[in-house]
Amino acid sequence: MHPIEETYAESGVSLAAADSIVERLRSAVESTGTQRFGLFAGVAPLGNGRLLVASTDGVGTKLILAKARGCLDGCGADLAAHCINDVLTTGATPLMLLDYVAAAKIDLEDVAAIVEGAAAVCRSAGVAIVGGETAEMPGVYRDGELDAVGTCVGVVEEASLIDGAEVRAGDVIIGFPSAGVHANGFTLVRRVLELEPYDGPDLLAPTRLYLPEVAALRGRAHAFAHVTGGGILGNLRRVIPAHLNTELDWGAWERPAVFGWLARHVSETELRRVFNLGIGFCAVVPRAEPGELVIGRVM
Repeated sequence: MHPIEETYAESGVSLAAADSIVERLRSAVESTGTQRFGLFAGVAPLGNGRLLVASTDGVGTKLILAKARGCLDGCGADLAAHCINDVLTTGATPLMLLDYVAAAKIDLEDVAAIVEGAAAVCRSAGVAIVGGETAEMPGVYRDGELDAVGTCVGVVEEASLIDGAEVRAGDVIIGFPSAGVHANGFTLVRRVLELEPYDGPDLLAPTRLYLPEVAALRGRAHAFAHVTGGGILGNLRRVIPAHLNTELDWGAWERPAVFGWLARHVSETELRRVFNLGIGFCAVVPRAEPGELVIGRVM
């Protein structure tokens, strides 16, 4: 099969527009005293040399497919893991999570599945779910639709903050495998499903939690990147200084089968721009240790 001409933007989502919005909001956000705008998580001083770290994100249109296939608990796991992973990129210890679930009409079973999925991940991470909101909004959401968002909060010593400032030319990039698509790019995924069915487990596999990998690299990593919307390179750019470049070896790892299915319909350029392609989290370190998967270098 030949790749279709359809791109993520033509499917209804524009990464360029998202980048423009971030830049438009930058001055307003920074006027409130925010520092280090653009990291995976927001950072604010707590005093006594400590920083509060927080991240908010959602599951996106994966919910549509997961609901139809009875996999909403996996989306709850996505919600928790995605937000916790973002906080982990700063070197912070995640402490608590809040969730928000909204629909035109709340279905108790749907909400329970999402919260139970999130709770399973939070238990494994030592994170408490401390509250949230469930909202019915007919007129905002269509019948049968729902949305889910989470916020994770953590804390880090200011001296231990990891923000990419220590990245140097010659550093290597270590990749950690994803479980599959995770929770980004599903508007394009659903478009491809109209052309060819796919039911492999890596399509809806929940986002991996990278807590053990981050814990093992504390004190050694110069930067961490959570590979979400924007692909591997797009997310590395968020933590690598602007005067440096990144070179990836795209053949250094084996992609999960789901990306082979997508590649039959989507160009390689678009795949790299939208999806994690099998690498869900990256660390930038001075040198690799035996057994670590080196996927690129900083130049």
